Amino acid sequence: MLLRYKKAYEKIAMGLLSYMPGEKSVKKLQETITQYETEENYQLFLLKQDEDFIGIVGIKLEEDAYVVMHLSVNPSFRGEGIGSEMIAKLSELYPHLECKSTRDTESFMKKCREKEEGADQ
Repeated sequence: MLLRYKKAYEKIAMGLLSYMPGEKSVKKLQETITQYETEENYQLFLLKQDEDFIGIVGIKLEEDAYVVMHLSVNPSFRGEGIGSEMIAKLSELYPHLECKSTRDTESFMKKCREKEEGADQ
């Protein structure tokens, strides 16, 4: 279940974000969380499976697209399609918007698209 970020999830969100390159320092993590809390066009979602939060995805909403800014999966759950699942859920939430990536999320997004194309064939 993809849940919208709220303040009660702050420590969990920071822990999941810390797995991303460039998000290691506490100061940087706090700045990132503050951006998602204060800027209306930034949205953060956590993926909950059973009782555990296992993934996080952050987007920036634009006029005709959303940009995947952050995407991270708990290392214990990697390789299980969790990241692809989060991207698929975002496309269900924002079907009218194009999905874009940043330099940090580009390689993962490319893998997701390749999996989708392979599944369609």
